[in-house]
Amino acid sequence: MKLDEPPVTPVSAVERRQSTILTRDDARLEDLGYKPELKRAFSRLEVFGVAFSIMGVVPSIASVIFYNLPYGGPVGMVWGWVVAAVLIGTVGLAMGDLASSMPTSGGLYYWTHRLSPPKYRNFLAWLVGYNSFLGNVAATSSLAWGAQGIIFAAASMGSPGFEPAMWQTFLLYCGVLLFCGVYCAYFTTLFARMQNPATVLNLVLALVTIIGLPIARRNHLNTAKFTFTGWVNLHNWGSGLTFLLSMLAPVWTIGSFDCAVSISEEASNAATAVPAAIIGAIGSAGVLGTILLIIFALCMGTDLAGLNDDPIGQPLAAIYQMAFGTKGALAVWSLIAISQLGMTSSLILPASRQAFAFARDGALPFSKFWYKVDPKTETPVRTVWLVVGCAMPLGLLGFADPVDGAAINAIFALNVMGLYVAYVIPIGARFIWGQNHFTPGPWYLGRWSRPVALIASLWMLFAIVIFCFPGDPNPDAATMNYAIVVSAGAWVFAIAYWFFPKVGGKTFFTGPRTADLSAEVHEYYEQEYGTVEDPNKKTAKVTTVAVDPDHKEHPESDGSDSRVQTGR
Repeated sequence: MKLDEPPVTPVSAVERRQSTILTRDDARLEDLGYKPELKRAFSRLEVFGVAFSIMGVVPSIASVIFYNLPYGGPVGMVWGWVVAAVLIGTVGLAMGDLASSMPTSGGLYYWTHRLSPPKYRNFLAWLVGYNSFLGNVAATSSLAWGAQGIIFAAASMGSPGFEPAMWQTFLLYCGVLLFCGVYCAYFTTLFARMQNPATVLNLVLALVTIIGLPIARRNHLNTAKFTFTGWVNLHNWGSGLTFLLSMLAPVWTIGSFDCAVSISEEASNAATAVPAAIIGAIGSAGVLGTILLIIFALCMGTDLAGLNDDPIGQPLAAIYQMAFGTKGALAVWSLIAISQLGMTSSLILPASRQAFAFARDGALPFSKFWYKVDPKTETPVRTVWLVVGCAMPLGLLGFADPVDGAAINAIFALNVMGLYVAYVIPIGARFIWGQNHFTPGPWYLGRWSRPVALIASLWMLFAIVIFCFPGDPNPDAATMNYAIVVSAGAWVFAIAYWFFPKVGGKTFFTGPRTADLSAEVHEYYEQEYGTVEDPNKKTAKVTTVAVDPDHKEHPESDGSDSRVQTGR
């Protein structure tokens, strides 16, 4: 609700329901305590398209292959991806449980506030919101940086010897952000309709690679032994840490799947569409990426040092050029560039929705300004430009090391660190405190819910530590990992803003600003959505989608004999 508007009242909620304006999704959202304000333009398939398009497996691998190619060679590429994909899957499953239970655009910090003890919930929700914003901004920045790199690689293929200056690189990076910002701010309906074509484009790129590369390189294929067991370490870390660092590529690629949560308030059937999109996108990207990396390892030759330092500036572009020639490689590469631009747009949109939800709860500086829905587009245009504006300065890291690009590569680790901190707190709260504060939604893991949450939390904590390491031991100012510097700065700001005397977040932020609803409305929701039986108290019934704004405790089903009625 707007900060200067009265809260949704039980009477107004009933009136909306009786006037048929209140859809099933809007009823669910109001039961969570929020006033529906955004147009629900995304179908189930389109929500999946957003999550999968952000991953955009082929262009994503192109952007971060420098992380698994020199860190272990084929072993790091193939097996590092497989191990990471399985662990990422546990994060998706745990997040799906929460997304089904509480489908709101403020997902991560709303879940944290709902599941944490009263003493800590406001501060933890505050930290999660800021880390989510940091991770989304870094993800936007890394995607835009990858896009400019792909575009300039095409220029280098077409004009051998061309090497862009850093100022040109930065200008193109800013241009990508501005283009994608306009697209997300003013063409949301078109954006939603383009998710299915974007998904098809990603699949076409994958098929061209899986089928075309081995055929074109049939006389130069690597052996199966090298493809699956070849070990090449071009850095100075030991083998164990080198293998772990190779996982940044899959963790970054199969990431930002919380974007589906951020558009919960614009999705139809959000309580099932959003978790299905998260898990489906992770599974699809995990399998597809494994196949693609096997193909790349099979077709890339054995001179990995030369490939990593190719003048084109993109090892994957060099592989395509070896296989298809310059013209054929440019044709494929142009499609990869288009897909990368779509990925950047696909990230800006949900990132802006998360910022909008955070401003709605008064947590951002100047929240009243950012919390504004454009009356023409019915979208939060201002937070689109907030995300774009915050992402642009991160590109300045490129000037710290314009030759090797070690400093700017930190934005990829920064993306992972920011989002994983934002993920691990609500999922960890689900495991530690959620026994009596979690009401299952229609998508629920049952008795496996808490064990999966534990595994996911341990994995994310481990990954956060690993990705703080620099690319090599004994780094200098140009090659250090700036992710920890930027993230530490963001954490200091968030904590200082919380504790600042008189005007800090501690003085005004009370978590998600929700409205209490009447018993009549809750009864209506129960009739519409059905109930979940509590195995510990058979006479008790709770709605599958209701989360009390005043944080009353609900017993949790273990999933052994629960049944969810959807009313269909």
